[in-house]
Amino acid sequence: MLWGDIWFPLIFIFHRNYYEQPLDKNKQYIFVANHISYLDAPMIVKVLRRPIRALGKTEMAKVPVFGFIYKYAVVRVDRVSAENRAKSVRNMRSILKKGISIIVFPEGTFNMTPNPLKDFYDGAFRVAIETQMPVKPILFLNTYDRMNYKSIFSLNPGKDRAIFLEEVPVGGLTQKDVPMLKQKIYELMDRKLREYKATWIKSSPQTP
Repeated sequence: MLWGDIWFPLIFIFHRNYYEQPLDKNKQYIFVANHISYLDAPMIVKVLRRPIRALGKTEMAKVPVFGFIYKYAVVRVDRVSAENRAKSVRNMRSILKKGISIIVFPEGTFNMTPNPLKDFYDGAFRVAIETQMPVKPILFLNTYDRMNYKSIFSLNPGKDRAIFLEEVPVGGLTQKDVPMLKQKIYELMDRKLREYKATWIKSSPQTP
């Protein structure tokens, strides 16, 4: 957090959180957020002012300077390997037992489509149900404008916003409910990204 508080003002990016529903600072969550920029991962320390671990791609540890911080701050997963994916889920369960919240980008990689979101993976929702931990969706609205996913050299100073949406409880759900929970949160985030007019969303061409 100290690193983020120093670095972001130095590159003239100014962040602010907004809450559609108040965030209980004493409660654990599985946070899920959209993934649209290289800045999403470092922005976590500005968005979530609490003990937190993220599930992230192992390749990001190779990024100069940031990669050094990244590999000590996230639960890394190689999504090509089923064994590594299973290991990352076991690590998440262990972290939750220690009272630390988890943040996951359920799209798994950058959304390079003109749509609000790309398809979600199941992992975050399986862990939420297994641990009976509520899911708290977050929208990263401006990281795409501050640094486009096409290049780490597209840094653009300005404001940045994160929107905390309503908590989604999982009490009583079983693993059979994973598809339902995943779809419910997908639809909520999709709708809210459209309402907030996320700049990467492109209208579908009109049919003649």
